[in-house]
Amino acid sequence: MTISDGQIVAVLRPFVRACGPVLDSLRDADPFGLQTRAPEDLAGVESGLKAKLVNGVTSVKVPGTDAWARMSAHDRSSWWMNRVGRFAALLTAIPGVGGALTDRVPVQDTVGAASQGLLLCAVAGEYGVTDAGTRVRLIASVLFGRDIAPALAAGQDDAAEAVAAARLTEDLAASERDHGKATVGAAAGTLWRLGRSLRELTGELEKRPRGRMLHRAIGKVPVVGVAGNYLGERSGLREVWQRAHGWLAEHAPPVTAPR
Repeated sequence: MTISDGQIVAVLRPFVRACGPVLDSLRDADPFGLQTRAPEDLAGVESGLKAKLVNGVTSVKVPGTDAWARMSAHDRSSWWMNRVGRFAALLTAIPGVGGALTDRVPVQDTVGAASQGLLLCAVAGEYGVTDAGTRVRLIASVLFGRDIAPALAAGQDDAAEAVAAARLTEDLAASERDHGKATVGAAAGTLWRLGRSLRELTGELEKRPRGRMLHRAIGKVPVVGVAGNYLGERSGLREVWQRAHGWLAEHAPPVTAPR
């Protein structure tokens, strides 16, 4: 059955809106305390050593640091691909433990597509693209090869869409409420919810970048299949990252300041 552009937009708009809080929590969580390490926190430390410590903290290239603010959009998007991408690819690869048996259900495609869509939203943000419509068009183009009309992708931001997006981030909201931050379990649960939200697009998900033939062949072997699936998803994420730069170069204004 052919999936229309309208159906793709209806599924992707809540997905994109849900990706926003996920990326915000990852960007602003400051897991290493780098944003809170002010110079006054080092009172009593010898001045020369203090200067080295402060410089070391602010030179680490992670969100929230001075070094991050000085990076180009291309370099910041590379960070998302290499750091967050590893986590998403590992979660995607876990079903591979069952080898070819797991190919009978769309677990790999749904979770894999969710991680790729999340990466695309992160890259878009670093290029200054924050509106849901443009992000929908980016995902549809890079993952499905679809050229969605801007007016259709823009949607109407209705209440039902907001409710659907909030439902996708329930685990994340509960974690931040109970623990004050997004836990690994909450992030994994949210990625799973995002993946399930894409099940209506199963036919289109098969078009997404999925790594080399060798990776897919290894992925069908029980137990070691997890390694093949992991490598395949990492390769697919890199291809998605590369395609995103080309699309954004054409559709988004160049920026240097972080989102």
